[in-house]
Amino acid sequence: MTSPEASLARMREYMVGPSRFMNLYACFELGIVEALRKEAGQTAADLGAAVGAKPDAVEQLLLLLVKEGFVARDEATGGYTLDALADVPEADLQRVLTFMGMIKTGMLRQLYYLADSVRSGSAVGLKELYGFEGTMFEAAAHVPEVRAAWGPLAQSETASVYPWFFRSFDVPAGARVLDVLGGNGLGAIMTYRSKQSPGLRVTTFDRPALEAECLRNFEAQGVAEHCSFVGGDVLEALPGGFDVLLLKHFVDMYDKDEVLTIFRNAHQALEPGGQIVVLAPVYPEDITDTDDYQADFFPAYILGCVMGRGGLQKLSTYRSWLEECGFEVTKVVAKDPADIPADAIITRVVMCATKRD
Repeated sequence: MTSPEASLARMREYMVGPSRFMNLYACFELGIVEALRKEAGQTAADLGAAVGAKPDAVEQLLLLLVKEGFVARDEATGGYTLDALADVPEADLQRVLTFMGMIKTGMLRQLYYLADSVRSGSAVGLKELYGFEGTMFEAAAHVPEVRAAWGPLAQSETASVYPWFFRSFDVPAGARVLDVLGGNGLGAIMTYRSKQSPGLRVTTFDRPALEAECLRNFEAQGVAEHCSFVGGDVLEALPGGFDVLLLKHFVDMYDKDEVLTIFRNAHQALEPGGQIVVLAPVYPEDITDTDDYQADFFPAYILGCVMGRGGLQKLSTYRSWLEECGFEVTKVVAKDPADIPADAIITRVVMCATKRD
């Protein structure tokens, strides 16, 4: 059993969390790290002049980076140089900064209302800050600041995840595929191009308001003859007659009863022997796994900033829910650990399941 002293010491880590985050991120926002990348050995006075800040304030911010080994300070000259940060490739650093930018703009203020969001089952921060009632995905279409925070991260995630996702499952030749909650049609376009065969048809299913944009994208990408759109509510029903259903990036945004409804609707939409393909982040089976950070991040993110409900589940939980709804899980694919960056928070799997008669 953990001692009271040890528990208090661990709580201290939570107390300093927000200040540590913003201290580090501010050094990038101000341009301090970039200035040191261009010229090593600069003093706080040099850096202050370069970034438009008082030297004393620069010195204060750099205390944490020196403590963490990101930056080194020469006590004799007072000059600073990049230490551990000097070895981080630029592309990796930009990926991290994109995520940190989303956290600053899309999370910190909204999480002030986390308890209110949990009580109401809605993202209260969106209403309080932007006067918007709905989810983060809906707000991104109407609120420029939300779109600016979330959009670059979504693009980065798409570029990283989709090639692996489409390699993880097969689509029969000439199949009818339904991309559930496929948004602007990007998933349908990628499905058609990656699984192309004579007679293959891919349909995007989402809110009716997205139809015009989706059809424009199909036309612009030259796939209008092979891709179509159907509007509706995933919690009400799905159109029928499909061989493959794709559920990607969203089952973790719903509570258990809603996920079961979606799985049952998917079962009804599939032809006998049809396949459901689910892409989702999952918790480790042992939630105390200290190398996994998803429980540190996602409950607050999804409940406080995105939906006000929902959350990740363990793979075993999704498997049992699929079986309860009439599916047999036939394949589970996880990314090769060698392909996962050290800064990654999300652990995703692809689950393939076949409709039982």
